[in-house]
Amino acid sequence: MDPAPVSLLTADEPAPPGVVEAGATFDAVFETHYLPVLRLAVLLVGNQETAEDLVAEAYARVFVKWRRGGVTDVEAYLRRTVVNAVKNTWRHRAVGRRVERLVTQATFDADPRALETIVIERDELLTALSALPPGQRQCVVLRYYQDLSEAQTAALLGIAIGTVKSQTAKGLARLAALMEER
Repeated sequence: MDPAPVSLLTADEPAPPGVVEAGATFDAVFETHYLPVLRLAVLLVGNQETAEDLVAEAYARVFVKWRRGGVTDVEAYLRRTVVNAVKNTWRHRAVGRRVERLVTQATFDADPRALETIVIERDELLTALSALPPGQRQCVVLRYYQDLSEAQTAALLGIAIGTVKSQTAKGLARLAALMEER
């Protein structure tokens, strides 16, 4: 039996207040925040089944931190965890679509060695990436493979945005030179 779809705009009964009292059980946290967080996830992904999976993952992550006392604002932490999970889902889908296009293109290409060429180019790129200094490699991978902004990359690496820009530029220039050598 499929679960009943979540109402996106209204609950069947009035939602409890968003604040959970200090010392509350995780069951109370779950009951208080589940429907609003699920509604958010459904609106973001457009699919209740995927949204339920993302919310379950979010609760699992929150529970670990909550149990240690590391979560002061459960609602905000859940919301941020769900949004991050949705962004990761979008990224994975986008990468999957790109790979699918490349493989499909290569499969139907008149040259039967097209797929082999893609694999060889990928291996050459990985070899060239491994030849970059760690700072340049991290910036290039985070900016272009993970598709992070300069600010996100800087925050993640704990460096200035200007450093991200210069390391990325140097890394791309070095990659181009290494790929041209091959």
